[in-house]
Amino acid sequence: MLLKHAGLTCGTEDNADKFYRDLLGLNKSEPKNLPSDLSKAIFNIDADLQMINYMDEHVHFEIFVTNQPRAARRPIEHLCLEVDDLAGFIEKCRRMQVEVALIPKGEKTLTFIKDFDGNLFEINQK
Repeated sequence: MLLKHAGLTCGTEDNADKFYRDLLGLNKSEPKNLPSDLSKAIFNIDADLQMINYMDEHVHFEIFVTNQPRAARRPIEHLCLEVDDLAGFIEKCRRMQVEVALIPKGEKTLTFIKDFDGNLFEINQK
C-alpha cells in the first residue's frame, strides 16, 4: 500500500505557503477551485474551495483553503514526516515560530509540530 496524498485544511494560502513551501521545502502548484457541488458531495461543505498541491518526489499534500470553522479536533489524528536532520529542522521550526513539542518516551524523545492551522505532525529522524 502507498499513501498517495494527504488532504488537509488551512485557513489561508499564506499559512499554507509558510508551512508546506517555506518550512517543508515542497513545490507549490497553481491553486485550483473545487466547485461547491463537488465540495458538497465529497465533504458536505456547500462552498467553492481553493485547493493547492504541495509536493516533491516523496510526499504530496492536497491543501484546501477554507474559512469554515474547524470541527472539534480529535487529537490522535496526525501525519508523520521523516527528515534528514532533526535538530536542524527543529531549529528552523522555532525560527519560523512553528509550535514544537518534545515529548519524553523512555530513552527517546518524540517530536511533534503543528502547522499554522493546528494540523499535527510527528517528525522522525531519517
